[in-house]
Amino acid sequence: MSKLIKSKERVADFGEVFTHEREVKAMCDLVRDESERIDSRVLEPACGDGNFLAEILNRKLNTVKSRYGKNHSDYEKYSLVAVSSMYGVELLEDNTEHCRERLFNIWDEAYTSNMGKDATDECREAARFIFHRNILCGDALSLLQKIGKPVIFSEWSLVAGVMLKRRDFELATMLQMQDLGRQGDLFLSSGSFDEEVGAYIPQPIAEYKPIEYWRVQCQSD
Repeated sequence: MSKLIKSKERVADFGEVFTHEREVKAMCDLVRDESERIDSRVLEPACGDGNFLAEILNRKLNTVKSRYGKNHSDYEKYSLVAVSSMYGVELLEDNTEHCRERLFNIWDEAYTSNMGKDATDECREAARFIFHRNILCGDALSLLQKIGKPVIFSEWSLVAGVMLKRRDFELATMLQMQDLGRQGDLFLSSGSFDEEVGAYIPQPIAEYKPIEYWRVQCQSD
């Protein structure tokens, strides 16, 4: 994290300047409770190669270890819950891929260290799949992916003990709630008129049956 720019050309063309580790830590400390809570959903709209997301993931995984480190089944499950709560949009493809791999490696190092011989490649593939769904190459201003389609994020909800339920939403739809003054809730569950906020909350564009958390990669698009 000591290198704050990759090239002068990238700074000129894309305004790419990375945030130093001390600033990342200081800013995350301002929201310490949320940055350490396992299931708090975090969206970084210009995530670069993941400086902020990496710091937050480390904090979440420390919480998982302190609570569930002695129970392998619970540790595995809640480490995936932590993974599923991380979201990012990045304009440049190389940064997007680096961010995904960086976050996966942080999770995998902690997972392998804690689980030992109980670690499985199936769970690793589940983590990779979630990072692929949650860290997208696109423009957070136009709300379009690099391929021209809308930015679509998956909401992952733990249900029935070991099952994850996936629902897909367009980012543009989710951000409409910010205009109504409701912050802190990235995804909304209702498909009807919400009297509290005075607006119609659209349904997800896709919804999947609950599946074991280590098999979410089986529900490909």
